[in-house]
Amino acid sequence: MGFVVPREMKSLEYFLAHFLELPKELVMGLPRITVLGDIQMIVENHRGIIEYTTERVRIGTGIGELRVTGTGLALRTIFPEEIAVDGKIRSIDLVE
Repeated sequence: MGFVVPREMKSLEYFLAHFLELPKELVMGLPRITVLGDIQMIVENHRGIIEYTTERVRIGTGIGELRVTGTGLALRTIFPEEIAVDGKIRSIDLVE
């Protein structure tokens, strides 16, 4: 699958992020997921689109695959740092 970070390194990264007052998601390679009701989702710090249909969007992240299902799904924005999905969102799952 992907590179596994030892538990000690995760705690060191967490400590450094906290001590240096840096965003933890950036230091630890975590995605930031913002959901607006059931109509929009924004994913920052992603690793790209894996699959895209009007009923399912799969997005790669540093901690696994983010699966979004719904109806009328559309990619509103795709930038290296952010992806926005609009439509009627039914479920969001993280698959490691």
